[in-house]
Amino acid sequence: MTTNRPLRLGVQIAPQHATYRNIRDTVSACEELGVDIVFNWDHFFPLDGEPDGLHFEAWTMLAAIAEQTTGVELGCLVNCNAYRNPSLQADMARTIDHISAGSNGGVGRFIFGTGSGWFERDFDEYGYDFGTKGSRLDALARDLPVIRDRWTKLNPAPTRDIPILIGGGGERKTLRIVAEHADIWHSFSDAETLERKLGVLAAHGADVGRDTSEIELSTEIRQRTHEEADELVSLGVTMFTLGLRGPDFDLEKVRDWLAWRDQHRRSRLEGALPTG
Repeated sequence: MTTNRPLRLGVQIAPQHATYRNIRDTVSACEELGVDIVFNWDHFFPLDGEPDGLHFEAWTMLAAIAEQTTGVELGCLVNCNAYRNPSLQADMARTIDHISAGSNGGVGRFIFGTGSGWFERDFDEYGYDFGTKGSRLDALARDLPVIRDRWTKLNPAPTRDIPILIGGGGERKTLRIVAEHADIWHSFSDAETLERKLGVLAAHGADVGRDTSEIELSTEIRQRTHEEADELVSLGVTMFTLGLRGPDFDLEKVRDWLAWRDQHRRSRLEGALPTG
């Protein structure tokens, strides 16, 4: 599959086991290195290591990142839909969109990454109903139209059509929500799994009347090799995300994957140039 979208690298900086100053410095370092997107995550407790270790809230941090940075896009990988009502989510997203646009009336850089949530401790300790995987997905399907509608009512309006990134790979419910609402679909699929799921996604797209080739494909690098990532590129993936964990955020893998990204960009450019 070919696409005209540029290949992009997003770095997810986990807001755990690190001071805010260290997180902030890592954001600045990633922007200086040339990453395309800075993400955090929407949890209330660490996902690994000391379970009661240092941890910060996602959305307030995103507002600070929006003010701190000038070029990178930013967002949550991903927001938990259950923690805030949909109209509030829309208003928060619009506000960060404007903060990230700067003081000169520019275009915002915020990506609205969202999902149904899964970490039960977050729900239990903060008083949210955990329900079932199905009920949480039903809530996401119910709330996304509310969020999109609220964006049309806010004053001032968002500076752009805020991109919606939806994370997850469930074939019956999640991919239908992706087909209907997502600008970006984020999964953890290998090439074989992705190829099959793209067929499922296209079928959902036909059901809801949407060409799913419009949706940007994103995947987590995890422990993949460059060759495995190349396979995903051949299937149309153009966004790759790399997770960094504190307390000390090692940027060496970021440099490595940026070099891989840049090589792909050069190859595409050279392939587009006339010869002779």
